[in-house]
Amino acid sequence: LSVSDRMFVQVCLYFYCKCLWRCLKFVVRKLTGRCELQRICYNTKPGAARTMKIEASLKGSKSKRLQTSVSVHPDAIEKTIDDIMELKRINPDINPQLGVSLQACLLQIVGYRNLVAEVEKLRREPYDSENPQHEEMLLKLWKCLKPNSPLKARISKQWCEIGFQGDDPKTDFRGMGLLGLYNLVYFAERDTGVAQQVLSDSLQPKYSQFSKAEWEKKKFDKAIGYSFAIVGINITDLAYNLLVSGALKTHFYNVAPEAPTLTHFQQTFCYLMHEFHKFWIEEDPLDIMEFNRVREKFHKRILKQLQNPDMALCPHFAASESLINM
Repeated sequence: LSVSDRMFVQVCLYFYCKCLWRCLKFVVRKLTGRCELQRICYNTKPGAARTMKIEASLKGSKSKRLQTSVSVHPDAIEKTIDDIMELKRINPDINPQLGVSLQACLLQIVGYRNLVAEVEKLRREPYDSENPQHEEMLLKLWKCLKPNSPLKARISKQWCEIGFQGDDPKTDFRGMGLLGLYNLVYFAERDTGVAQQVLSDSLQPKYSQFSKAEWEKKKFDKAIGYSFAIVGINITDLAYNLLVSGALKTHFYNVAPEAPTLTHFQQTFCYLMHEFHKFWIEEDPLDIMEFNRVREKFHKRILKQLQNPDMALCPHFAASESLINM
């Protein structure tokens, strides 16, 4: 078959399957007396399994009103539920639980979309050294990670001690904008003990004839570890891609009873930072040149975990509770 013939066959198959699927749905509704949304809500447990099926059903509907229901404003969700019930000819008095279940699912679906927009806005906002709030956050990061070592100057080689590349961290935030700083500060402020331990570990040489005290007098860029802040920004990029691709829906739909928030995203970042740190040690790379290989392998591991509809990366969003004993 020629390319055009194969394309024609594929198009025919697509429409055939689509028509067949619609006919099947019609027959099942007649037999059970329930529409697809009812069957999902009644037969699938709450969480990612249910919400993702509801989302796919609404997006795949032939009704424009149902298709657009996944992108309404949160304040319009109740009205949207009423519209869905009316469109599907479902009596809310006979099916009271259906409205509750649909509302919970829509809150998660719409919330996820809004979270993506919020995270994207932070990512696009560049670090501005003229902005007092930005500067305050950066200095807070230092104080949390190095409470006993005052910063001698805003522009200083000391920044390399927490894993920035030069004497002014603002240049390192270019790729992830304020999102990278927000995540690092959240980790350092909310999980201070863990963040300080990860930073300390990242500065240690893999093999060394020096004691820890002697090593700390040496140049930090000679450590066979990794740059804490730079890796934090890189893991922010990984978390961002998991979010935008939709991979994190499994996790968020399982842990956020309603709309996932920026705090959920930042707690997930804390989890990923800790897990990457453990993974780096397990992989035992020769040097920092292997970072991209280790990161890609770690990314694939997380993606595989998120394919499980029951997966919750950090179920209770309390990273510090389980991570202190590293």
